[in-house]
Amino acid sequence: MSTIESPSAEGAEKARHVISAYGVATPRLIYGTAWKKERTAALVELALRSGFRGVDTACQPKHYNEAGVGEGLAAASGDGVARSEIYLQTKFTPFGGQDPNNIPYDPKAGVGEQVLQSFQVSLANLRTDYLDCLLLHSPYPDDGDTLAAWRAMESLYERGGVRQLGVSNCYDLPRLQALHRQAAIKPAVIQNRFHAKTHYDRDMRAFCREAGIFYQSFWTLTANPEVLAQPGLVDIAAKYGRSPAQVFFRYLTQLDILCLTGTSSKDHMEQDLAIFDFRLNPGECEALDALLR
Repeated sequence: MSTIESPSAEGAEKARHVISAYGVATPRLIYGTAWKKERTAALVELALRSGFRGVDTACQPKHYNEAGVGEGLAAASGDGVARSEIYLQTKFTPFGGQDPNNIPYDPKAGVGEQVLQSFQVSLANLRTDYLDCLLLHSPYPDDGDTLAAWRAMESLYERGGVRQLGVSNCYDLPRLQALHRQAAIKPAVIQNRFHAKTHYDRDMRAFCREAGIFYQSFWTLTANPEVLAQPGLVDIAAKYGRSPAQVFFRYLTQLDILCLTGTSSKDHMEQDLAIFDFRLNPGECEALDALLR
């Protein structure tokens, strides 16, 4: 009969966070707020009340309701969830990713000024005076523009408005390596879709491990229904009395991948957070690793 490893309550709590190269405590599970629209405030409040302590958003009205995130944070703070307990990250979205009819900065301004304007809008939306992380939502087609945006983000870090920086939707490893070389403030986070079409970013993740960059995954469940249905994963889930989604999230967090989840279900929120109540053994992780090759 196999023995299921269950961490102590103290060990499970420690397993919920990692410490970045900049000393920022970052949850292994982060609540994602894209596409929530008018439900954003209520869902963020629910996520925080359920136990989430990390929230991801963007200053991009096209896909995010950043002000709704701020409203949800304020409601939760009324129930005793302090801002200092929450890892809060948002994104500067370049013009090409914005709705041209609803841009949160002056599109005629230079790239660096756009970053600074977007940051001020984010602080107002989120009702905070600092960010735990600011991400460049995607690199620009032109590397010069990418570096100009990064320099402006670095200035925000230097002023104390942002605790660490990162980049999202970057699937070209040489471009990430170039940014890393040129950056005075190195990226602490990269946030990408996690799916087979990019070979699960294996080379990217290897570089991130060497460079001290945390890899955040989004679209983690939606893009991987075939993996979740694999008999090997289903069998491990049955052994632990968990869902395949819980086992997949637990496997990834044990690889030090930080996972975004955007569920709108209270039950699923609680199930997601319960993954730290058990731990997969090395053999099980090896078996799951084979599913991603």
